[in-house]
Amino acid sequence: MAALGGLLVLAPLLIGVAITIKATSPGAVFYRQERVGLHGKVFLMWKFRTMVANAALLQADLEAHNESKDGILFKIKEDPRRTQIGSFLRRTSIDELPQLINVLVGQMSLVGPRPLPIRDVERFNSWHHIRHQVVPGITGLWQISGRSHLDDFDQAARLDLYYIDNWTLNLDFEILVETLRIVLFAKGAY
Repeated sequence: MAALGGLLVLAPLLIGVAITIKATSPGAVFYRQERVGLHGKVFLMWKFRTMVANAALLQADLEAHNESKDGILFKIKEDPRRTQIGSFLRRTSIDELPQLINVLVGQMSLVGPRPLPIRDVERFNSWHHIRHQVVPGITGLWQISGRSHLDDFDQAARLDLYYIDNWTLNLDFEILVETLRIVLFAKGAY
């Protein structure tokens, strides 16, 4: 219900972003990527497209520049594939808003461990898969505890496991409030 309400309230913003993406770079407005969710089931996660249309094909050439310490996640602060509007959408996390569709259809929750691409999950240690025992979220403890600044995936996975072991409605509320604060000040996203 919250996802439907969010989509309705944010509809003018979502339409404006879609028009801007279409007007400023060739390619689709949305980017759908296979992500690993509950019980390891793969689903298509929705995002606004923030990179050039052939970004996935270019990633292999950029693997050597991956800034993730352990290589599990793929992160480059100044990713050359990003479009001009894409940089703004990433910094403000507006690119994540279409995931309300995933919440609406039951593939995701507002709060939970972040669903990761298959490329990343294939590099997991066995204990990292514990995070797949719950519905993934748009935001989570990991996102409010350092986002892109965590040194390695083990730190992020420990935060996910802490969330799973200590879940309460109050914790979800605190994470949502902190997410809004972080997004308003555009801290840690790239």
